[in-house]
Amino acid sequence: MSTNVGTFDRILRAILGVALLYLAFFSGLPAFDAGLSKIAAAGVGGVMLIVAALRMCPLYSIFGLRTCRVC
Repeated sequence: MSTNVGTFDRILRAILGVALLYLAFFSGLPAFDAGLSKIAAAGVGGVMLIVAALRMCPLYSIFGLRTCRVC
């Protein structure tokens, strides 16, 4: 498991992850009252935060992509 997520990508994923978790649990929007959309937003948001924390994206590894300069 080598690092393949750069700083800008990491920050963007963290912001998106927090936003999705907020929408899923605290927004009160009718679109996220349904079970499926709430679970999907929470799942994707959690994965985004985990990838941002670990700096390793499994999909990037499969496709051979890297967004970091020095890895």
